[in-house]
Formats: sequence, C-alpha cells, structure tokens
Amino acid sequence: MAEIAKVKILFLCTGNSCRSQMAEGWARALKSEILEPYSAGVEVHGLNQRAVKVMAEADVDISQQRSKHVRELMNIPFDYVVTVCDTANESCPLFPGRAKRVHVGFDDPPKLAKDAKSEEEALEHYRRVRDEIKKFVEGLPWNLKKY
Repeated sequence: MAEIAKVKILFLCTGNSCRSQMAEGWARALKSEILEPYSAGVEVHGLNQRAVKVMAEADVDISQQRSKHVRELMNIPFDYVVTVCDTANESCPLFPGRAKRVHVGFDDPPKLAKDAKSEEEALEHYRRVRDEIKKFVEGLPWNLKKY
C-alpha cells in the first residue's frame, strides 16, 4: 500500500518562542500520521521555558525543539503557512510554490503574563492558550479549508 503524503504545515509567529512552538508540538503529538509540522518566526527569540513547562504538563515534550528564523525553512514546499499572531501575519514573507497562507491568531502568553502577580497566575495564561491551540490542531488539516 502506498504511503500517503503528509500535509506540510508551518506555524509562524513573531519570535518562534511560544505559540508556534506549542502548535508544532501539538501537531507532532496529535497528528503526526497526517501532518509534517514545522515552526518558525520572523525573528528568533529562543524557546520560552513557560511554554515548555505547560506543554510538559499536557505530556507533550517540546524541550528539544529550537527557535528558528523562517528563512531556514524557505526551501520546504509547504501546503499551509499558518500565522498564529498578528505581527507574523503582517510580516509573513512570500513562500514559493503552492503554500496557502492562513491566519489563526492566538493571544500572546508572555505579554499577558507580564503583569501576573505570581508564577501560577502567569502560567494560567500559557495554559489557556495551550488549550486553545490544542483545540485548533485537533481539527487539522480539515479546519484549514474554511479559511
């Protein structure tokens, strides 16, 4: 039986530190049989350790992923480029080939956690966004058709 080609999907955000990393992690954990997920940023900010922590709470290890600039991935023939923040949506580069660009914005946990009164309060922002991203990824790739 021939192997079905996986849908190549890039999750793009500003710094590839949090939201896009979570999306890549969820896609690997939940959809690796049908998706080939990647993540990158229009800048490189490093992997956010609170994102690593809340993903580990959900039994998804993203600690070995690394923050990448989108230029590193320009030669991959993506089917979809999903911008997960407004800044990335506004500054998303053009990709060669057939990649369909889709914007699905999620709140920025580091920005929300900036004024948190405790570490637990800060982590609650990360957990909420983590769960919203999981819900989105669970519907992939089918829910991309509506964009």
